[in-house]
Amino acid sequence: MTSQLNGSVLKAFRILELFAEGRSELTASDTAAALGINMITAHRFLHTLEQAGALRMVARGVFRLGYVFADLGDRVLRDGSLPNLIQPVLDDLARRVGDACMATEFDRDMAVCIAKALPDRSLYVDIRIGSRLDAFCTAHGKLWLAFMGSDEQDRYFDQVRLTGMTERTITDLAALKSELRTIREQGFSTNNGERESDIYAVAVPILTQHGRMVSAISVFGASPTLIEQKRDHVLAALHDAAENGTRALYGHF
Repeated sequence: MTSQLNGSVLKAFRILELFAEGRSELTASDTAAALGINMITAHRFLHTLEQAGALRMVARGVFRLGYVFADLGDRVLRDGSLPNLIQPVLDDLARRVGDACMATEFDRDMAVCIAKALPDRSLYVDIRIGSRLDAFCTAHGKLWLAFMGSDEQDRYFDQVRLTGMTERTITDLAALKSELRTIREQGFSTNNGERESDIYAVAVPILTQHGRMVSAISVFGASPTLIEQKRDHVLAALHDAAENGTRALYGHF
């Protein structure tokens, strides 16, 4: 059967992905080396992408991403499709762990619930879609803060007062920043009754293929066993779900 894929389009997107790998500029020689193509072909691809607005030439033979991606990137994050993409992931996760699950986006200074899945049992903790969660004292919020850049994080702390919601809330800025560094390193966060004394949670990020955080998912409930005895089991399930979430972003789940 003849392939329905266009190799030139795939190669053009591979060129664009080079920027996601940390490059700010690209030349024909860079492109040729990265893709294993000759210089003439590399030049043709770069100038074609420039003509389409995907790239812009900033010096002779030197290209950067075009500003069209600033608009497109905002649209894809704001088009409302993320909850639908993540819902099957949450449904599978809730069946696996037997506890409530949720996903969030970050809006200004709060984590916002955009999707949830509930366990098949009579008693469980629930949350409303659209609920806004304080960032400094919730598993989701701390995860978002941990994956922010330092300037963005500083702006958040300049505007927010670290109020003691429970006796476990971290209200010392230095201690909280230390925990955020640990969260970034270990790749997950917990809520040990820090916002409400009887709510516990474990959360992990959903990342793009190049490491940008686009959502967070968690398992939460009313028992401290969630982050004590059950944490390793829950984390394993969450990491599998996060991988499925990343695949869903690219249409592979």
